[in-house]
Amino acid sequence: MSAVETFGSRLGAAILQRGRLCVGIDPHSYLLEQWGLADTAAGAREFSLRVLDAAAGHAAAVKPQIAFYERFGAAGYTVLEEVLVAAKQRELLSIADVKRGDVGTSVQAYGDAWLRPGSPLESDAMTISVFQGFGSIVHPLQYTIDSGKGLFLLAATSNPEARDIQRARVGPEGVTVAAHIVNEAQGWNERNRAVHPTEQGDIGSVGVVLGATLDLEEYGVSIAAQRKPALPVLAPGFGHQGAALSDAVRLFGSLTRATLVSESRSVLSAGPGAVASAVRERAELVKREVAL
Repeated sequence: MSAVETFGSRLGAAILQRGRLCVGIDPHSYLLEQWGLADTAAGAREFSLRVLDAAAGHAAAVKPQIAFYERFGAAGYTVLEEVLVAAKQRELLSIADVKRGDVGTSVQAYGDAWLRPGSPLESDAMTISVFQGFGSIVHPLQYTIDSGKGLFLLAATSNPEARDIQRARVGPEGVTVAAHIVNEAQGWNERNRAVHPTEQGDIGSVGVVLGATLDLEEYGVSIAAQRKPALPVLAPGFGHQGAALSDAVRLFGSLTRATLVSESRSVLSAGPGAVASAVRERAELVKREVAL
């Protein structure tokens, strides 16, 4: 039986081939209106497929924000299933931005829904909350080994409301919550690589979400340490939220190597006639500005 290609390996190949841009697919009500589309599941479908066409060949990944589909109920999930299949057909990595988190059989079911091969909602990776402890996500973690899937753990998010919790210090060593989550993700990647050395590449399959609008030192997250395998980072905050691409290497240091620049409104607001050129131009800018 041949080894399953890891998410980290696929991520590395996508970055090498197409750069670091991750296009968020967020069918907001106001964007659907701006695009001349109905604020319905059908409108979200048309919007999403156009964004996928624009991203194909230029972005490493796409990140559907699941809430904007859930608001349409069953019809929204039907659209989402089609979007995830269409992303795969266009050779785009799909990161389901679901931010799920629970324990036991409940979190196992979340993993089955978003990461199990053959699931109607199968994605390459998902965002996940570890507020209930790193050990609570053991079942989704197993998919990174058995099925070549990826996880992005919420660690230092760009919303200011999270500041007090994520900078709080815990444990005997007094590390921040954000740093603890980063360390847990890196520790998993290192242990997995030690057990399966021939199957693991230079990039791990468990990453973290780190906001580009933050001073990571304030959150206790080291950007100087060279991590092996490299830690995947999903970095929202560029573009519309104000972070400059020219600051990416300064912001993320050694973590830049496996960082995905996540942008949504900065390209989606271009509208249906210009979204393809907006994605293409942004992808080229990311390649120039975020280079190691």
